[in-house]
This record gives sequence, structure tokens and C-alpha cells, in this order.
Amino acid sequence: MRTRLNALAAALRQLHSALLDVARSDYEFMHGKIPSVFTFYNLVTGDPFFQWLRPLSGLMSTLDEVIDQKGLSLTERQLQDARQAYGLLLSSADTRFADFRQGFEKARHDPRVRQTEADVRAVLDGHEA
Repeated sequence: MRTRLNALAAALRQLHSALLDVARSDYEFMHGKIPSVFTFYNLVTGDPFFQWLRPLSGLMSTLDEVIDQKGLSLTERQLQDARQAYGLLLSSADTRFADFRQGFEKARHDPRVRQTEADVRAVLDGHEA
């Protein structure tokens, strides 16, 4: 189970990276080139333009905490919880994540976003990504 959860964490990081790339491109189109990695980090963590990504960041952080717990026997339950949490991010039934869904839909045109999202779904469905 730890292997599957690690695969999911890796797939979510790749999706997050792809979404960040699209968001960065959109930001730079509107505001000009971001001059450094440090500036970009500060924007991602503090600028409202990137706020829509925070629910996915939170899911990734929580998953990492679960995986890193010493002595915790990981079970199908943790994978089900991650599947449910990811589903909530994309479900229109949960209004808390409307900003994430809007940003995600806007970024879906990007081939890397489509591929990494398919990889996340493959891991969640029990297929190798």
C-alpha cells in the first residue's frame, strides 16, 4: 500500500507542477516575466492569483504526512481517503473548491496537464502511471 500511496504522491506532484507551469505562463502574460525562482515561490505562496492551487497543495501535504508517519500500517483506507479528497476537488458538489475547479478547467488545454491528470487517475484506479 505504501508503494501505491507513494506513486499517488508522485503523480500529484507532477500534476501540481504542470498546473504551476500553466499558471506561471498566464501570470507572466499578464504581468511580465517573473525574475527569479524566489519571486515565483513568494507569488505561489502569497499572491491571490495562485490561490486556486492551494487545495491541491494541501492534499499533497496531507498525503505526505500520512506516508511519513512512522509505525503506521497503511491500508486501503488511506488510499480511499485520498481518492475521496481528490474527487472532492473536482466535484461541483463541493463549493469550497470552485476556484480550484475553475483554474483546473482553464489549464486543461495543456497537454502536460491532461497527461499528468490521467496519471493521477491511473494510480487511483490501481493502474500503473
